[in-house]
Amino acid sequence: MTIRRLGFSDRLLSSAQRAARVLAGEVTAARDYPARDLPDSDAQGLGPGERRLSGALMRVNHVGEVCAQALYEGQALTARQAANRATFEKAAAEERDHLAWSARRLQELQEPVSLLNPLWFAGSFALGALAGRAGDRVSLGFMAETERQVEDHLAGHLKRLPANDLRSRAIVAQMKAEEAEHAAVARRGGATRLPWPARQAMKLTARIMTTTAHYL
Repeated sequence: MTIRRLGFSDRLLSSAQRAARVLAGEVTAARDYPARDLPDSDAQGLGPGERRLSGALMRVNHVGEVCAQALYEGQALTARQAANRATFEKAAAEERDHLAWSARRLQELQEPVSLLNPLWFAGSFALGALAGRAGDRVSLGFMAETERQVEDHLAGHLKRLPANDLRSRAIVAQMKAEEAEHAAVARRGGATRLPWPARQAMKLTARIMTTTAHYL
């Protein structure tokens, strides 16, 4: 039997199908929910203000995972080496768990996802594709810097989340650990360190996204 290798058009179609599932909220986690054994919000006694804060922070995290899906789809689609494509695809699979966990936590907190998710996805996909077109080492550098900034961002959320919101904290802590590992994988794969202006532009873009997603 001859096994046909997927061409660019096949990968593009698969990417479009995954994008549709992400934006439709149809992504399911392959791994156990980190908060599965922890008490729910009612048992924790979260006040209205605490619940709103947790919801806003988890909405920001959900947007970050929507962006991660789009970035890795764009980078995988334009990667030049099969091994690097596999790196992006593996990271995307783990990020899909993060996306599903964040969505589930938002449901528990009775908070909506961002209204601007289609915009976040489209912009991030374009950035990922551009990074991939610049070459695999640059694309891996983009991955490493993105994950470094996300790790810092999640560390900030762990400081801001209500102390008794154990479920959100468990999710964010596991996400943070895995983002750090993704950055390490990119560096081991030969990532190029991005120049300072590029890193600052990424930080500014992330700040705009997180500030907006906090409310919308």
